[in-house]
Amino acid sequence: MSVTVAVATEATNELLDALHALVPQLSSSAQPLEFIELEEIVKQDATTMFVARDDEKIIGVLTLVCFRIPTGLRAVIEDVVVDQDSQGHGVGEALTRNAIEYAREKGAASVDLTSRPSRRSANRLYGRIGFEKRETNVYRFLVEPPGGDSQ
Repeated sequence: MSVTVAVATEATNELLDALHALVPQLSSSAQPLEFIELEEIVKQDATTMFVARDDEKIIGVLTLVCFRIPTGLRAVIEDVVVDQDSQGHGVGEALTRNAIEYAREKGAASVDLTSRPSRRSANRLYGRIGFEKRETNVYRFLVEPPGGDSQ
């Protein structure tokens, strides 16, 4: 399998369709993305979406978020998903290594990510690449959108 990875520079219907197929493989609770939301992701300076292709078909995506805080430039990998039919062929590794290099070029000293324990192959990949498990607590506060319409 020949995999190429590139940064998404514009929102396209092809990318939106691919995300509609890929994201449910990552999260059963995520709402389908609208085109305007995809445009917002692609246009934001803080987010960079990496797209993996095999023979011109999108088979995986990863979003890197880079932002400056008082302690330095932070880089966080989010929403890594590889099509289930393409897993085990180096797609996740190619996406992750491209994101790490991009973060390095922007000046980040480290890259963080989280991964559910049930994603065993992803966790093995991250360890193999060099990510180290941190001793930290991750907290979540669910914010209700204005008007009380919870998603």
